[in-house]
Amino acid sequence: MIELVQFPWSPFCIVQRRILEYAGAKFKIINVPNTERSLVWKLTKGRYYGAPIIKDGKTVVFETDDNSQVIGKYLDDKFQLGLFPREGEGVQSILWRCIESEVEGCGFKLNDVYWQEFVPKSEWWAFVRHKERKFGRHCLEQWQNQQAQLLEGFAQSLLPFDEMLLDHSFLLEERPRFVDFDLYGMLGNFLYSGHYDLPAAHSRLKEWHGRMTRIRSVRFQ
Repeated sequence: MIELVQFPWSPFCIVQRRILEYAGAKFKIINVPNTERSLVWKLTKGRYYGAPIIKDGKTVVFETDDNSQVIGKYLDDKFQLGLFPREGEGVQSILWRCIESEVEGCGFKLNDVYWQEFVPKSEWWAFVRHKERKFGRHCLEQWQNQQAQLLEGFAQSLLPFDEMLLDHSFLLEERPRFVDFDLYGMLGNFLYSGHYDLPAAHSRLKEWHGRMTRIRSVRFQ
């Protein structure tokens, strides 16, 4: 059985979790603390400390750089999902870079505003230390104070994707490709705290999100 090593609110973990659900795969979730990755380090034999990773029998799959999509491509190949069609390689590469920078860049900060509601109390100090070492002292308080501006920036980052749905049920065509799952993961992180809804003005994106939540690969086989 496939094992997904993750922490629940990570946008990148949500991407792979949703792909596994879409595939109808049997898989086990192993949650690790956001700030403690010794299991990941052990499973990857000291080659990686990020999340998620996939353990499929003796095979351990992890990303090789910020734009590699090794895990997604592994699952796509294993379950024959058609997420990375050859004719869409360049377009998808451009889109997932945008999704994982502009959309994720606002979304995770807005989710982290409510970090005390979903980070276990025993991990609070480590979580704050991790964030402040990466983004500077008092970054969590700053994001809370900037919430209105961040929400506006988040809505603006989603506008092109709402427009892409004018003539398609999914971002590129009438079936989901990898970028659909990638955007779904970033939105899943934004929505994780339960304090937000998708921007009301992006009605097509809200409908797409509902489709992405329910869709299964068997429909396209």
